Amino acid sequence: MSKTDTGTGRDREELGAAGSRLSTAPQEEAVSLPGLGVIGWVRWFWRQLTSMRVALLLLLLLSLGAIPGSLIPQTGADATKVEDFRAAHKTLAPVYDKLGLFHVYSSVWFSAIYILLFVSLIGCIIPRTWQFVGQLRGRPPGAPKRLDRLPAYTTWTTTADPEQVRAAALGLLKKRRFRAHAVGDAVAAEKGYVRELGNLAFHIALIVLLIAFASGQLFKSDGTKLMVEGDGFSNALPMYDDFKSGSLFEPDDLVPFSFDLEDFKGTYELTGPNRGTPRTFQAKIRYSEGAYGKQTETTVKVNEPLEIDGSKVYLVSHGYAPVITVRDGKGKVVYRDAVPLLPLDGNVTSQGVVKVMDGYRDAKGKKEQLGIKAFFLPTYGGAGMEIASAFPALLNPVLNLEPYHGDLGVDSGLPQSVYQLDKTHMKDYKDAKGAQLRVNLKPGESMKLPNGAGTVTFEKDVKEWAGFEIVQEPGGGWALGGAVAAILGLAGSLFIQRRRVWVRAVRGDDGVTVVEMAGLGRSESAKVPEELGVLAGHLYERAPGAPAPDDEHSAPTTDRHAVPAEGAEK
Repeated sequence: MSKTDTGTGRDREELGAAGSRLSTAPQEEAVSLPGLGVIGWVRWFWRQLTSMRVALLLLLLLSLGAIPGSLIPQTGADATKVEDFRAAHKTLAPVYDKLGLFHVYSSVWFSAIYILLFVSLIGCIIPRTWQFVGQLRGRPPGAPKRLDRLPAYTTWTTTADPEQVRAAALGLLKKRRFRAHAVGDAVAAEKGYVRELGNLAFHIALIVLLIAFASGQLFKSDGTKLMVEGDGFSNALPMYDDFKSGSLFEPDDLVPFSFDLEDFKGTYELTGPNRGTPRTFQAKIRYSEGAYGKQTETTVKVNEPLEIDGSKVYLVSHGYAPVITVRDGKGKVVYRDAVPLLPLDGNVTSQGVVKVMDGYRDAKGKKEQLGIKAFFLPTYGGAGMEIASAFPALLNPVLNLEPYHGDLGVDSGLPQSVYQLDKTHMKDYKDAKGAQLRVNLKPGESMKLPNGAGTVTFEKDVKEWAGFEIVQEPGGGWALGGAVAAILGLAGSLFIQRRRVWVRAVRGDDGVTVVEMAGLGRSESAKVPEELGVLAGHLYERAPGAPAPDDEHSAPTTDRHAVPAEGAEK
């Protein structure tokens, strides 16, 4: 062993309890194979699982595991995209199925990482909490024999009695919010316990976040509903256009409420470089809580949802629903409704389908079904602008219709989209030139079907529709609270310094009192000697230096020595 090693070991022995760890982080023990037996292996596995190294590894694996959940279509989020991916990647899709990449967050491997991280955090927090409670109930350790071996140190002589110096030091340290008490010929003080409290709060907040995330995924519900002005909605499963939920969700968990869409209003910039940019999107609704609740009128805006007993109603989309009337060959009205059309671009160029499934008969009395492809331009730009709308508002609306007749296929029992037309068993109508019949209509105009098959009218009333997303996440508040607590705890553990200060006052051989002050921080920090210098200055005012020929101890001066850094903290 070298001389340096010998000196370091002697320093640690002399510091004793005063140089003990200023942290509740568990010490990393040397890894060694356990002895034979189940208990030995269990202890070894538990120590590895609750170690800082494994916890960081699990946290990294959890972050990496969430990447495919963001890049690959998920069944719980959009089953249609998953099916499209399967159709486009015949070789890759079976591999993803075996790895559970289409449902990452409910897969076995992601759940295993999640649970192991949860157990690791709990296994770390419990012993640290008991250790921290023990530190709070205890007192700062007494001063070591050689204070001059500590990182920050100062000394001077004074004519004041040692008891007076110690009493002044005790009062000064308590005034500076140190936990201080007298031990023998010295005063021991400690400060910065909030650092360890911040560490524990950070770890506990992570557990709260994990629990909140799990409960949110298991009990959440998320559905969408497209509503035309005048429509109503009740928060029940049959009312949703699309609905997805967690594995432990029950239909009875839905918050009972209902609302009607009375009016939707959207405004846009009319001039300037931002022409066509949305200014306001808002839906005026009337809602009631419970089955017999009083109706209340409110306005839902983008990013300003309606909150009802933990359920949030977001305004997520909008479009136009022109009112279309269809008459058969005898002039009988067989269809009249506002048809919501889906936007294709920022100027709300929209398309959809009108499906007349019952009641229609042609001029000869033959029963048929009609399918009419509709293409809507809120602002028709004239010749050369038939493809897209020139502005999102209703300045010059035009409705383009393309009619078909035959069998829509709705009676086959196979599901189909209300916004798409299956032309497998449909025939098109021909115009006078033998081409596919297509007609542009302005509000109030009608299109005649060939051979007296009826008429299709674009009514003057153009309604608007709004798309709502109804979300219910029981763990949202806990997740927010956990995130805030984690940030505060992490800030406390990073910026608060745990340190100890000792003041020793003894009478020397010449009858003059020798004052020694020393400080020890958890890690090397310039704040420890600076703070010790400030404390020494205040104490020096109460116990000024004694005049002596040798000025070495006439005024307090601080010094700093290097000490071995402590182990990293979990």
